[in-house]
Amino acid sequence: MSDDPRPDEGRWHQHGLSTGLIFGLTRWGVTHLPKAVSYAIGHVGTWIAFHLMKAETAALIDNYRVILPHRTERELRALTLHAYRTYAREVIDFIRSTTKTAKELWTWMSPLNNFDRVGRPGENGFLFVTAHVGNIELGAVVLRALYEYRLAVVLLPEHDPRVHQHRLEMRRKMGIETIEVRQDAETALRIRRFLSGGGTVAMVADRPLGRDRVEVEFFGRRISFLRSPAIMAYLSGAPMIPSFILRQPDGSYAGLALDPIHVDRSGDRETAVQAAMQAFATALEGVVRQHPHLWYNFFPYWTTTNDPDAATG
Repeated sequence: MSDDPRPDEGRWHQHGLSTGLIFGLTRWGVTHLPKAVSYAIGHVGTWIAFHLMKAETAALIDNYRVILPHRTERELRALTLHAYRTYAREVIDFIRSTTKTAKELWTWMSPLNNFDRVGRPGENGFLFVTAHVGNIELGAVVLRALYEYRLAVVLLPEHDPRVHQHRLEMRRKMGIETIEVRQDAETALRIRRFLSGGGTVAMVADRPLGRDRVEVEFFGRRISFLRSPAIMAYLSGAPMIPSFILRQPDGSYAGLALDPIHVDRSGDRETAVQAAMQAFATALEGVVRQHPHLWYNFFPYWTTTNDPDAATG
């Protein structure tokens, strides 16, 4: 797991929707205003962002053009606006979720939810591996509050320290531990220790971090994903479970847990790690094809993922 500092750290998620001012105002509004009013503000605000955040909008359109080559420019722009609006609703939903009881949260879950199939972790724990698809933060809330997993999430600190503190505080209140990469030379050791006690660790794998990368094929392109999830699975014996929480058209959420990926520990480590991350990339591609508007990358994804100086988020 890489701990080397990079001069452009935070580039992945440094966009206008991820500032302390915007997040703080959103958090205040969501906790003081009716849900319908919060959604309405988000609906208008994201229309403005779509038109004013020209670099981010252009990046999203270019990203979608690769995975949906037959869509017209008009269709791609409509999809991008839809992504902005769904992203805003998911942030609102996550903030609302932190004040809900388990009984109230269950009413949010779609009949399509299949997290029940995962079961309980063994002595090696579980590695929930996800991507920037759907509501990542709400997924952690669901795993902790509804399934009562002892959960740690592995994340790079937010570029804006105010946003970082907001998110840390909300996770802490839910009993979710945060393991910050690059803040502690013993990050990998902390993850292994957490897993060895039968804990569950969630990692986001679709953006590499410095030298922490492995090449995979994704939508017909050779790009880099994070290497650490497969390394942690190899060292600990924990299965990698591709997991996503996907907002449905009716506003409910379906937790999607795919078949576990077991990293072969009997042969060459690097071969096993690459094969495991390729299996995850293939699974992720299927999810993105079905739900392209839930794939959130407000930067030129296809070029940045192959830049070893890029940081993740």
